[in-house]
Amino acid sequence: MPTDPLSITFSALADPTRRAILARLALGETSVTELAQPFAMSLPAISKHLKVLEHAGLIARGREAQWRPCRITPTALKDVDGWLERYRQFWDESFDRLDDYLQELQAQEESEAKLKEKSKKPATKKPKEKNRGRKGK
Repeated sequence: MPTDPLSITFSALADPTRRAILARLALGETSVTELAQPFAMSLPAISKHLKVLEHAGLIARGREAQWRPCRITPTALKDVDGWLERYRQFWDESFDRLDDYLQELQAQEESEAKLKEKSKKPATKKPKEKNRGRKGK
């Protein structure tokens, strides 16, 4: 089992059911019962998923009389976003360099195509003058 916070968060996010639960909680606080409705699993199974999300710091659970509300907590997601930002910057810069290179290639191809087109056109020649007079005169 992972021990560093980022690994715990990614481990929690690896499961599609937990991602679906987070997506629902992004809309607002709700009860465990309401969270369980769209899933074909028992309340104890949903509760296990919630414990994993809570351990990762992705959600917080409360208790208000009989109602047990769950809500998303953005702190762990901010850590993931910070980690991803370095890679986002790397890929943005890489794609910018690739875009520049492709534009350079395209300009080069257009230039070569123009040169080929010019070399295919024959030089304009003067038309031959026809002998308009009669032969033998």
